[in-house]
Amino acid sequence: MYAVIKTGGKQYRVAQGDRLRVEKLPGNVGDTVTLGEVLLVGAGEGVKVGQPVVGGAKVEAKIVAQDRGPKIIIFKFRRRKNYRRKTGHRQPFTALEITGITG
Repeated sequence: MYAVIKTGGKQYRVAQGDRLRVEKLPGNVGDTVTLGEVLLVGAGEGVKVGQPVVGGAKVEAKIVAQDRGPKIIIFKFRRRKNYRRKTGHRQPFTALEITGITG
């Protein structure tokens, strides 16, 4: 069984036991999260497509980690103008492990 979920403005295809990184969600490591915005549920030959979501479907996940991604360097430069700006950014994320799909 698999599902397509939407969280953080992105869509993910998940199955039970999958691990994925999503945009930061509230909660601590070890907490259980219910993702209710399920767009599609598939099991073998049967596929349920939501309009826009599948009614009564939900995906259960466990928070594995709350961390920040690798540093991204932003360097702005204008030639011959003595203009240089260097900044960095680390995007926070939540690592999830899918424990169950109902729908």
